[in-house]
Amino acid sequence: MIGLIQRVTQAEVKVAQRSVGKIDNGFLVLLGIEKTDSPAIAEKLADKILALRVFSDTDGKMNLNVKQVNGELLIVSQFTLVADTKKGNRPGFSSAASPEDSKVLYEYFTQYCRDKAIHCEQGQFGADMQVSLVNDGPVTFHLHIS
Repeated sequence: MIGLIQRVTQAEVKVAQRSVGKIDNGFLVLLGIEKTDSPAIAEKLADKILALRVFSDTDGKMNLNVKQVNGELLIVSQFTLVADTKKGNRPGFSSAASPEDSKVLYEYFTQYCRDKAIHCEQGQFGADMQVSLVNDGPVTFHLHIS
């Protein structure tokens, strides 16, 4: 499972010009799900994201996690994160989980985060989405858990 994590001061997802998810301070999480992923892997990635100490403390050091700053998550499915771009010019998606399996794990991941007492918003799975954000820093991390 791949998570592209961006620390944001605001982020929003729109579908057909209608807002479906919006947060202020927190993380925009772009989530790519592979065939080999499972609920255990989703939990491991979520725990890593929630524990990441990348928010500034009173001394200006990246020392606090998203919960410590009362941050939120905006979780957006993005299967293109699992693309194989090693050969040729057309990305391959043979490692991507099926849409049905991906949706189940995407929902599981989001609910797991909510169960950890953090406010989560979502994109709309499988939709053509427009994502806007203000990346704070910029601070961006690529996490791959298998």
